[in-house]
Amino acid sequence: MAGGRAFRPSAPRRAAFAALLTLLLLASLSFFLSSAPASSRPRLSSVSPPPSRLAAIRRHAADHAAVLAAYAAHARRLKEASAAQSLSFSAMSSDLSALSSRLASHLSLPEDAVKPLEKEARDRIKLARLLAADAKEGFDTQSKIQKLSDTVFAVGEQLARARRAGRMSSRIAAGSTPKSLHCLAMRLLEARLAKPSAFADDPDPSPEFDDPSLYHYAVFSDNVLAVSVVVASAARAAADPSRHVFHVVTAPMYLPAFRVWFARRPPPLGVHVQLLAYSDFTFLNETFSPVLRQIEAGKRDVTLLDYLRFYLPHMFPALQRVVLLEDDVVVQKDLAGLWHIDLDGRVNGAVEMCFGGFRRYSKYLNFTQDIVQERFKPDACAWAYGVNVYDLEAWRRDGCTELFHQYMEVNEDGALWDPTSVLPAGLMTFYGNTKPLDKSWHVMGLGYNPSISPEVITGAAVIHFNGNMKPWLDVALNQYKALWTKYVDTEMEFLTLCNFGL
Repeated sequence: MAGGRAFRPSAPRRAAFAALLTLLLLASLSFFLSSAPASSRPRLSSVSPPPSRLAAIRRHAADHAAVLAAYAAHARRLKEASAAQSLSFSAMSSDLSALSSRLASHLSLPEDAVKPLEKEARDRIKLARLLAADAKEGFDTQSKIQKLSDTVFAVGEQLARARRAGRMSSRIAAGSTPKSLHCLAMRLLEARLAKPSAFADDPDPSPEFDDPSLYHYAVFSDNVLAVSVVVASAARAAADPSRHVFHVVTAPMYLPAFRVWFARRPPPLGVHVQLLAYSDFTFLNETFSPVLRQIEAGKRDVTLLDYLRFYLPHMFPALQRVVLLEDDVVVQKDLAGLWHIDLDGRVNGAVEMCFGGFRRYSKYLNFTQDIVQERFKPDACAWAYGVNVYDLEAWRRDGCTELFHQYMEVNEDGALWDPTSVLPAGLMTFYGNTKPLDKSWHVMGLGYNPSISPEVITGAAVIHFNGNMKPWLDVALNQYKALWTKYVDTEMEFLTLCNFGL
């Protein structure tokens, strides 16, 4: 039929055609998906962890490996060091034993032949001390305390050398003394300069100073705070404080500071205090005293104040008995009984400090010297300074100062005893002339021994902070410090200004 209508599918046919196209499209898509590489399809049975978690685990493993490697290296070093230390100790012990045998076999040789051997021995002993010091920290639980002690001791030695050399004021400015003590001395001097009329340069002496019927004490010190504690504690402990007289001797440059302190804080409870400088004693000169000659020649590392104790009869000619107190003591009981102790005609009364094989004369004197071997026994018991009762009449009778001078002359080269210590000179001077006192009069060690029982301290007439941990220093042993600070006059405003940790 030419000229008729064109063919047009019906609506149902169009819907069927669209459905067919959709099925073809879905089939094609499924084919493409199914033909993708197997490696690109996820596997549900083995899901991989996130990369960040893997990195964290790896870092942890690496860190622990490094720590263990460091521990292993440290352990190897310790083992090697221990082995080397053991070998060093063994070798040094063998060397010293062999050297000792050689020394014993050369005792009869002349001095010139012995000197090289003596030098070798000194060098070996010095090396042995260094080895022991290096090993100390590994064996001694008190090594930290000892380090502090050594530090304070070193400061003390520096001060002693500074005093010996002269020009004290410039050295103090450079910091040779503990800052708080230096500050206190300077504040007291400033107070004196501000009101010079308020402080007498040379106060009239009190009649009690020369009265032999009273109880006399000698204290040699340049530490005004420490001396004030000695006086205050003794005054509080005394049954009759007015019978106690303190003779305080210091260096000339410190005397004004002492006078200001005791003018502003008069001696408590009626005790008497005489303040002196060693320059007030005209007999102390280089002609009379070998001590002064050796100090001036630079052969002594201690101060003149340390040696003034050997001149007590010359300093106080009117007195018959004097008790020497160190400036680092605290008096807890009445000391009047010391004047009633019978010394059996001997010069010195002191508490002995030996126990077992310790603190014998062999510790302090060189028994390789003939004069020491001939006059002293190595196992003789040593006594201590701190509380010493001196019969000055017996002293004068036996010529103890002259004997002391003889020993000082012989020891000019330091061959008899360590010249930095004053105790050996006393042990020699008063050998056979010392009466042992009951130990309760003088308990020592509060400046280095943390294990003194409270019962021993409570029963002591005098407690002594001997050692390097003085109660006015930051390194003081805390369990003892209050025994000292309770006698400090805290109302003295300079103490706060000078940062005393009391």
